[in-house]
Amino acid sequence: MSECIFCKIIAGEIPARKVYEDEDILAFLDVSQVTKGHTLVVSKEHVRNILDYSDELAGKVFSKIPKLARAVKAFDPDCQGLNLLMNNEAIASQSVFHGHVHLLPRYESKADGFGLKWETHQELYSDAELDTVRDAIQDQLKKEEKA
Repeated sequence: MSECIFCKIIAGEIPARKVYEDEDILAFLDVSQVTKGHTLVVSKEHVRNILDYSDELAGKVFSKIPKLARAVKAFDPDCQGLNLLMNNEAIASQSVFHGHVHLLPRYESKADGFGLKWETHQELYSDAELDTVRDAIQDQLKKEEKA
C-alpha cells in the first residue's frame, strides 16, 4: 500500500519513534500524543482493520499487546493505568486505514485530555430482542467457523 502512512513508517520511508519491532509488528509513539507515552501497535501486514485480520495475524499482533502495555504503563511512575483502543471504520473514528491498536497511558494527577462517553441503553432492548441479537451473532460465528 504505497499511500498508507503506516506502511511507509514500516518501510522506513517516514521516521518514527520506535519502541518495539519484530517480524510481525511495529510499535511506535503516536506523533499526536493524546497522553504522554501514547503508543501505536501496528501489524506489518497491511490490513484495513480488525475486520480484515486473519486468526493467524490476530494471534501474532495481540499476543504482544500485554508485554507492550506493561512497558507503556511502567515507563512513568505517575501512570495509573491505560486504555487499549482500536477504532474500526470511519464511523468508529478510524482515520488511518491500516490495522492498529492505541495504548493510551492514563494519569490521575494530570488532565490528560482523553475521555470516553459511554451511555447505556438497557431500557431500549427487551429480553426477546437481546435473545435475537445473541442468536444472530452466534449464527454468524457458525458461518465463520465453516468458512
